[in-house]
This record gives sequence, C-alpha cells and structure tokens, in this order.
Amino acid sequence: MENLLHFMVQQSKAIRTLQQQLIAQNTLKAEVTAPPKFDKSREAVVGFVNACHLYAKARLEGVDNKRKISWVLSYVQGGVAEVWKDNILDEIETMEELFKKIREEFGEFDEESKKVDELRLLVQGSRTCNEYVQEFKRVARESGYEGRALIEEFKRGLNKTIRRRLAEAESLPSTITDWQDKAVKLDRNMRQSRAEEKVLAGTTRFQGTGIQKGGIRKGWSQQGAFRGG
Repeated sequence: MENLLHFMVQQSKAIRTLQQQLIAQNTLKAEVTAPPKFDKSREAVVGFVNACHLYAKARLEGVDNKRKISWVLSYVQGGVAEVWKDNILDEIETMEELFKKIREEFGEFDEESKKVDELRLLVQGSRTCNEYVQEFKRVARESGYEGRALIEEFKRGLNKTIRRRLAEAESLPSTITDWQDKAVKLDRNMRQSRAEEKVLAGTTRFQGTGIQKGGIRKGWSQQGAFRGG
C-alpha cells in the first residue's frame, strides 16, 4: 500500500513538473490547444485521441514515454474512466498502446452506438429498394444487430406498400437476405409497372386526339363502318 501511495505521489509530481516545463517552453513551437478532459463520454473518444496526438507532436518532442503516458492520463478524469485509468497503468509502455486501449475500451462502443442510432432512423423514402438495401447493409455491418432484430429494423424502414405485400405473400421471407432480395424484386416490378401505366396512359391520350366533334372518330361512319381514304 505504501509503495502504491509513493508511486502515485511520484506520478503527481512528474505531471506537475511536465506541465510547468511545457508552460515555460518558448513559443517557437506550434500553438496548439491542450486536449479536453476525457470522462468516457462516447462522443469524446476520437476528438480526445486526435487532440492528444496533435499536442504531443507539437509540444512533447523529446519527452520519454512514461511521462507522455502520465500526461495523457492526467486528462482522463471522473467516474469509470478514473478507475479504468488506474487499472491499466502497468499494462502500457507507449502512447500508441494507450490510445489503442482507449479505442478498445470506449471507441468501439461509441461507433456501435452511432450505427445503432443511424440504423433506427434509416428509411427507404423515395429511393429504390436496392439503394435502401445497400445503405442498410453498410450501417448494419457495425451495429451489432443480427437475426430477428435485424429483420425487424429492415422491415420498419421499408415503404409501407412493399412491407405489406411481402407480409401478405404466400411464402413469407425468413432471413434478412431473403427479405432484402424479395423487397428489391418487388420494388423493381412495381416501378416497372407504374412506368408502363404512364406509357399506356400517354398512348391512350394520343389516340384520343383523332375524335371529331360529335364523338365520331375520323375515318369512321356513325354506324361504325370504316370509310377508307
């Protein structure tokens, strides 16, 4: 216990000394902002690591790894992060190892959380189903969703008409791949059908321009017989 307290006192002195040296350094080096305090906030992982990299490159040149690590950890404060900091002190020897530990402990969860939020907001909208599927696959890849939960999220984002028709089909899709393939095929068929209807409607209107006053089409008698010429 005494050894631990002695070590902590030494670390605190080293941090204060390092901070004083940094303040006393001349201003020839690049002016950069010190990193923000890090408290395990999910949104802070990337920003904190990048800020530490930038500051260390500009201000900690020539400083040994042990003191660099102590400097970075001096900005890790509060809650679970404080406990985590104490637990990994003996496991790291370089700043890169420390940053890797930070990403492993907090960064992956942060990225997964963002992907989950993005997945829950994803909808097909005016896009083709194929475009929706490709975007869904990209987001779902790092969301942690799988199985039935992944299928339900995919169904939720589909346009209502496609979702209803697939649910009413004789052979209900059973896997996420099956849902995606059938949704793309149905969407393609529906779009093709609507395009054909527009063409047919345009053709009908064009044919209708041959109707003469009185409702008799040019080239036809009132009795319905065609008159040549």
